[in-house]
Amino acid sequence: MPGFHFISGLPRSGSTLLAAILLQNPSFHAGMSSPVGGLFSSVREHCSAGSEFAPLITHEQRRNLLRGLFDSYYADQADKSVVFDTNRLWCANLPALRELFPQSKVIACVRNVAWIMDSLERLFRANPFENTKLFADASERNSVYSRVETLAQRNRLVGFAWSALKEAYYGEQADSLLVIDYDLLVQNPEQVMRLVYQFIDEPWFEHDFDNLSYDAPDFDESLGVAGLHHVRPQVARRERRTLLPPDLFEQYSKLSFWEDGSGSAANVIRIKNN
Repeated sequence: MPGFHFISGLPRSGSTLLAAILLQNPSFHAGMSSPVGGLFSSVREHCSAGSEFAPLITHEQRRNLLRGLFDSYYADQADKSVVFDTNRLWCANLPALRELFPQSKVIACVRNVAWIMDSLERLFRANPFENTKLFADASERNSVYSRVETLAQRNRLVGFAWSALKEAYYGEQADSLLVIDYDLLVQNPEQVMRLVYQFIDEPWFEHDFDNLSYDAPDFDESLGVAGLHHVRPQVARRERRTLLPPDLFEQYSKLSFWEDGSGSAANVIRIKNN
């Protein structure tokens, strides 16, 4: 079986772009968020205290079951040397990943949270005849303020990912974490990717940053968010004016805790301020 590494972090921060780049390497497998994270949580729940089956399952059996999820799901990728599984859940599960895959690394993609909210709001407005599954009811989707507030809750798309990343960033397994800023990835893709290869201790592969290909239209349409996982062919920074009101943009611009390296053993690729 191949070795495993993980892609996690914040939504709309380049995880699918990173996977599309890595997928160019014939020795690697990568993609959008897989179901393995959800399966992992479900199996652990059925094996843990509170479940009627918990007394019948030993610690070693529980470990084997969880490890077996990866081997079974990626059995068709046995010819690859490395598999990157993508899921925002992994930042909240570093202790388990460290025990199952002691040599594995987690690459966490980050971005100014205000621009994450802007990106999601832009997708929402691009699908004006669709009630996306990102929101449960009309009260959550009725204005930009309610939409952003909903996404920021600790059990929702952005809030959960942010909380999980913060746990990982200050946790005892933080040394296995590499944090990549989206803006730096699109500005200097080759420099960033060389650091990624160095971090995972793999030989460099010459990527073509002008000819990427990745899309998942059926999955995105099922969520009512067309274009969610579409990757443009060329890696490039695109300037734009935010759709968020100034007060919202200012509020969510202040949440980039990874810019402070004190108190964390995480590895961070940062934009240097001149």
